[in-house]
Amino acid sequence: MSKKHIHFELRGEQQEVALIRLTRGAKRNALNDGLILALRDLFEKMPASVRAAVIDGEGDHFCAGLDLSELQERDAGQGVFHSRMWHAALECVQYGPVPVIAALHGAVVGGGLELASACHIRVADDTTFYALPEGTRGIFVGGGGAVRIPRLIGVARMTDMMLTGRVYNAVDGERIGLSQYLVPQGTALDKALELATRIATNAPMTNYALTHVLPRIADQPADQGFMTEAMMAAIAQAAPEAKERVRAFLEGRAAKVQKS
Repeated sequence: MSKKHIHFELRGEQQEVALIRLTRGAKRNALNDGLILALRDLFEKMPASVRAAVIDGEGDHFCAGLDLSELQERDAGQGVFHSRMWHAALECVQYGPVPVIAALHGAVVGGGLELASACHIRVADDTTFYALPEGTRGIFVGGGGAVRIPRLIGVARMTDMMLTGRVYNAVDGERIGLSQYLVPQGTALDKALELATRIATNAPMTNYALTHVLPRIADQPADQGFMTEAMMAAIAQAAPEAKERVRAFLEGRAAKVQKS
């Protein structure tokens, strides 16, 4: 399936992995409202067979941020509603039906970093660089970056990026937490698809707990977090698939953890 500026296809024997590609390569995959709403629609209508998704960008860049050529003048109220629309769309990525892996290369800038931070795993290749130039352009992040990015790198580092225009390369980006994997140039998508294929074999309830419940536990006071954890653990282990997986392990039918 293809929409304007976005491509969607299913991978795997059971069509269990969704590949979502931004296709505004001539614009360095800069985001506009149409693209954001298309992402929202894809995650709201994800096929039932899908167990994991990968977001990629065509061309030399993952996403160079907001398409400033389409920036409109808005009063304060209109600006709030516009930002909240982006929030709702990217919540469909973060709290959608499946884990999402971002395959990063080239520019991951501004809104592109906001999109990447809504994903659950980020794989960067050697060409990746990160920036938040909004501060130097007289604007502020509006797609959820003020919430998600500090959770990855801390408030001080995000403040520095916005105040000074600091750019992080791929190596330093992994070091501070902007990506979890760093791979050679041109291999981010392959690694992301490999991870998605592996994640798709997990029990769905476990994946749901990790993408929907774990982030909320992290925001709770410890005593509430412990209680939420206990309830989620009970729900997960009560699922028939979980019982079969534990039984297979106890009977020696499941692979044991090996040193990588």
